[in-house]
Amino acid sequence: NASQATGIPVKEYAAIGDSLMFCLSKGLSAPVGSVLVGDRDFIDYARRVRKALGGGMRQVGVLAAPGIVALTEMVDRLKEDHERAKKLALSITDLPGIILNPDHIETNMIIFDFSHPSLTILDFLTKLEERRILALATTGRIRFVTHKDIDDDDIDRAYSAFQDILTG
Repeated sequence: NASQATGIPVKEYAAIGDSLMFCLSKGLSAPVGSVLVGDRDFIDYARRVRKALGGGMRQVGVLAAPGIVALTEMVDRLKEDHERAKKLALSITDLPGIILNPDHIETNMIIFDFSHPSLTILDFLTKLEERRILALATTGRIRFVTHKDIDDDDIDRAYSAFQDILTG
């Protein structure tokens, strides 16, 4: 997502670390899977740890094909997730309790502070969940993430829920 948003190749991001891991599902549309990249010693160690923790799988070649499609054909669609996140951020910015600068939304994540006069974060998230809208929260902050299963209607529905809950 960061590479797609900034135009900086993944290779350049990877160059600053010893390892890289990214998920192939959700945004890239694979049914399951992640990719772990590092030098030979690191990968050998990671395999031993995975096996020790019971994370091994057999006959997973059938899962490799969707992973290849995710990497070769689905990267460009990440822009759609970024656009939807920006659309939601712009729509909720002026609602009571939302403390958000939409200019800071560059990828598929919307993170904002929450301070509502009559709702706690837990109250707000519970009311959203009742409407099948999910988010994560930490002390004073809420995080929403868009991905391939979130479409324009979902963004509109989320905005309507925000508006009803926060102004109702």
